[in-house]
This record gives sequence, structure tokens and C-alpha cells, in this order.
Amino acid sequence: MESNLRSAPLSKPLLWVGWILSVLPVLMVVVSAVMKFVKTPELIEGFAHLGLDLRLAVGLGVLELACTILYLIPRTAVLGAILLTGYLGGAIATHLRVGDPFFPPILPGVLLWGGLYVRDTRLRALLPLRR
Repeated sequence: MESNLRSAPLSKPLLWVGWILSVLPVLMVVVSAVMKFVKTPELIEGFAHLGLDLRLAVGLGVLELACTILYLIPRTAVLGAILLTGYLGGAIATHLRVGDPFFPPILPGVLLWGGLYVRDTRLRALLPLRR
């Protein structure tokens, strides 16, 4: 079945666009994870505002990095994208709960799926935008 999901190879410019779109959300998530390890004053204030226990910070940072690593490995990129989408969904729910804008966690999710869609021919074969 996998051979049925393969399409024409990507052009180099298209592959570059896919990786650039993929790196942007990766940088956002990595910065977020590092903040959780360093426990910056902004993070401490943000956790208090969201009603989160600061003891969760390191675990959430590890989770972010693990999902991101899976996303960066081509063979596990779809799994990483699914896990990051779930993580970002939790962030959206947390922000909604306290009345904050919920769109900031949506941007990395859109970018990570957009980048993966552009750079992974198997995903484009599964989810064609046109026939």
C-alpha cells in the first residue's frame, strides 16, 4: 500500500519551502521548552496567570522537545505532528479557560502541518488538495 501513496519526487525549491515552514514552529516550540527549563520570570508569571503549578514546567518542556524531535525525523514526522497538535490543543484549552486569546497556539500548528504537507509526498498523497 505504501507504494500507492508515493507521488512524484519533490523539487528542491518546494522541499526548501517545506523545511522553512517546518522550522518556524520548531523554533517556537524549542524556545517555549527552554523557557520551561530556565523558568524565566515571564514563564513563572504566565504559569501563575494560567493557574498551572510551576512543578509542571520541566515535564512540559521535555514533552515539547520529545514531540519536536519526532517531528524533525522524516520517518516519524507525522506522529510528531499529531502529538504536537495535541499539545497545542491543550494550550488552546488552557488559554480559553482563563479568557486569553487562543490564536497564538494555533499558528505553530498550522505552520507545522503546512510545512509537513509541502515536504512529505506521502501526506500529500493521503490528503490531496485537488484531484
